[in-house]
Amino acid sequence: MTTETNNPGKTSYPSVNLNLNVRGLTPSATLAINELSAELIAQGRDIFKFGLGQSPFPVPRSVVEALKENAHQKDYLPVKGLRELRDAVAQYHGRKHSIQCTGDNVLVGPGSKELMFLIQLVYYGDLCIPTPSWVSYEPQAHIIGRPVRWLRTQADNNWGLMPAELEELCADDPDRPRLVILNYPHNPTGYSYGKDKLRQLAEVARRYRVVLLSDEIYGELHHAGKHTSIAEYYPEGTIISSGLSKWCGAGGWRLGTFTFPDNLHWLLDAMAAVASETFTATSAPIQFAAIKAFVGGPEIESYLSTSRRILSALGQHCAAKLRDAGLRLGTPDGGFYLFPDFGAFEYELRESGVSSSEELCTHLLDKTGVATVPGSAFGRSKDELTLRLAYVDFDGAEAMRAADALPKEAALDEAFLRRYCSRVTDGIDRLHDWLSSMRPQTSFQLESAVRIRRRA
Repeated sequence: MTTETNNPGKTSYPSVNLNLNVRGLTPSATLAINELSAELIAQGRDIFKFGLGQSPFPVPRSVVEALKENAHQKDYLPVKGLRELRDAVAQYHGRKHSIQCTGDNVLVGPGSKELMFLIQLVYYGDLCIPTPSWVSYEPQAHIIGRPVRWLRTQADNNWGLMPAELEELCADDPDRPRLVILNYPHNPTGYSYGKDKLRQLAEVARRYRVVLLSDEIYGELHHAGKHTSIAEYYPEGTIISSGLSKWCGAGGWRLGTFTFPDNLHWLLDAMAAVASETFTATSAPIQFAAIKAFVGGPEIESYLSTSRRILSALGQHCAAKLRDAGLRLGTPDGGFYLFPDFGAFEYELRESGVSSSEELCTHLLDKTGVATVPGSAFGRSKDELTLRLAYVDFDGAEAMRAADALPKEAALDEAFLRRYCSRVTDGIDRLHDWLSSMRPQTSFQLESAVRIRRRA
């Protein structure tokens, strides 16, 4: 593979042997488990759909109305996106994160997933990904033929990339061009970064001229409403990825945005050039409707506040219940994911023939009906007993109506969650009871389990 690295104004694209790169590639793990869940439900199984990370909430009414009003829009729009939408996205980042930019800094695509693929195609440097990571970063790189430099993280640090770990990576070859993907609130763990940590990461990135792709698709779902973009501390080197899928409940609409700093405009132009030969332009009615979402207003802010309120209460409930059963995990900061570690049950699981995260998910589905995604799909080793759980199997519209009927200061207690998010609470109960049934019952079992855990 040959690339040009001397002139940042030009990019030569990698030569790709698609036959080799696609051979053996399987469907996205999250989409695959969603389809399997649907098949099992059709067969009459009681399945708790904790696999696909799809917002349970409806698209805000005003955004839906905007789509209806623009259903007649049929013309091809500019490759980079509708000018009014690009301006609205720039103003959104200025309003939310004090980022100084204009519509000229914004690229619109049919989902941020497609834009993620294009940037890997046109950028010439190393692709560096903290693990665990979203399931599609690495397969996209594999399709293109680009190697991935994994950055291992630790559960003790809430699976976050530490400044010292980024420093170690960069110091090994200080002048090497690098694209580092930072995603938070994080998929698959639900954790986020505090301001101090973001500031420290930004200092390291600036010192080594790292290009940061900050995937902030869950930013508006920070449970305390306090998401901070790392672009506030490293504006000259950060590309912000956003879209409608998670915070606006519009995954199927397929609209994503990248916002670039001025000095990376050449990268925006390179991506647009490839886009002109592939998807041409994002759906016109969707783009017109998206303006309303990014402009915001009282209705959108109320919608977001209620979403966060429900997800925060539900995340705390699920995490506490699973910790009580013996799993290792903290309380999520945002989004709608948990990434529990089943290592404390290694002995009991091995006795049942389970020694990998894939086998763990299959076993869970068989024994409890809970559909999850293995940690190996997120870049973790196969023998690490981790998995991702998306607590979204509930009627978001009904839950929002019920929450809005309560005083804003009222806590959403367990009774509320069990009434309006029962599929989630029941599924977590299934996991809790199953784990409780596996706890050692004899002194011999307990001593054997302790020996294995000490070795781990």
